[in-house]
Amino acid sequence: MHFTEPVYRNPYWPTYPLLQITQGCTHNSCKFCTMYRDVKFGLQPMEIIEADLKELAATVPHARTIQLLSANPLVLPYSKLVPIFEMINHYLPQMEYIYAATRVTDLRNKTVEQLRHLKELGLREISLGVESGDDWTLQRIHKGYSSQDILEQCHKLEEAGIDYWVTFLNGVAGREHSREHAINSAKIFNQCKPMLVGTGGLTLFPGTPLLDEARRGEFDPLSEREMLEELKLFVENLECDCSFNTHHTIATNLSGPGVLACKHGIIAALDEAIEHGDLDRMAAIRRSKRSL
Repeated sequence: MHFTEPVYRNPYWPTYPLLQITQGCTHNSCKFCTMYRDVKFGLQPMEIIEADLKELAATVPHARTIQLLSANPLVLPYSKLVPIFEMINHYLPQMEYIYAATRVTDLRNKTVEQLRHLKELGLREISLGVESGDDWTLQRIHKGYSSQDILEQCHKLEEAGIDYWVTFLNGVAGREHSREHAINSAKIFNQCKPMLVGTGGLTLFPGTPLLDEARRGEFDPLSEREMLEELKLFVENLECDCSFNTHHTIATNLSGPGVLACKHGIIAALDEAIEHGDLDRMAAIRRSKRSL
């Protein structure tokens, strides 16, 4: 198999087999991220993709799922994705679920009809790292799209029948815009129909512009308590009838099968952490992280 280091994959999806069809990230400009900072974006040659699929056909011929790599493989135009998907189905004829993380902007060049066809070829779930639904925050962290773009592209996925996840990056707006980031993100997510809302907490990694700005006093990061308070505000305003998951450093499991069904329990756990949590331990866990 051919992979370009570093390799990142969604741990909540089946993590084997993996198939790389692109290298790196087309955007590679988010102020909080270093995941693909040293990887030049490129397309995996078709002969390499086919060689990897032949290897998978020999080792896992009955595979029903596959996760596509790297950062945003669905940036490829429809005309390039179809032959790849057809090749996947040829070498792995029992394929049912093709998973991929991607950017909101990768969906702009695809019609609903094209997305429906990709679903027929196996594309069943997409993870969108939107991070915020607040336009000030999206512009501040250089995401490269607006809240209206999120709505338009998510509605296309809904019309095509493709399930998708959206993410909220807790703390990324800093102290200056924390409240707006939480409330406006929930408002945008409430207008969509994701199968899952996931949250993670901002860590200022070495080499990120956001850390440089913090050191210059241009970005005021939240404390651990303020991160929890922002997350609570987000959940309080969230009305999506979908699953919920968080990677916050709080030890309590805040995942649940439905936001509406488990909101009371999530908020109660956050209140407990805000009042009695080991904030120093949470901060230490955050400092130990090496990537998103």
